[in-house]
Amino acid sequence: MRGLWFVLVCTLVAGAQQSSNSAVQTRIIAMEKAWNQAYKMGDTRALDALLDDQLVLINDDGSVQSKAEFLKSVRATNSQEQQVAPESMSVHVFGDTAIATGVFRAKGVEGGKHYERRERFVDTWINKGGKWVCVATNATPVLH
Repeated sequence: MRGLWFVLVCTLVAGAQQSSNSAVQTRIIAMEKAWNQAYKMGDTRALDALLDDQLVLINDDGSVQSKAEFLKSVRATNSQEQQVAPESMSVHVFGDTAIATGVFRAKGVEGGKHYERRERFVDTWINKGGKWVCVATNATPVLH
């Protein structure tokens, strides 16, 4: 009887954790989409809220930016993003950490020239005091 009780409790805990993970996955996906839209619109206020102050951002050329440098580059850019949208995304939850991976497509105009690019990304989110923020991000061009 005792073993059956243990199995029942473990099953309930696992079910609750899966439900909780599903809610976190949904939230992170929404935040990823919000990030894409804020970037497209040049909304540094929204980006500021999504990104941790200690953010480490690795660009597709291998350069590294802090949050302040990234926000400054968004303000100073001469590109006009017409579309920034995820093509695919998955989120894996590890307690108060979530890893989002996927591919996004960006279309726009920079320096008077049209561009379209696809990049594979890895974003690391942590729950700090009940608020999810991105602490690290990396993007790599998809060349094929």
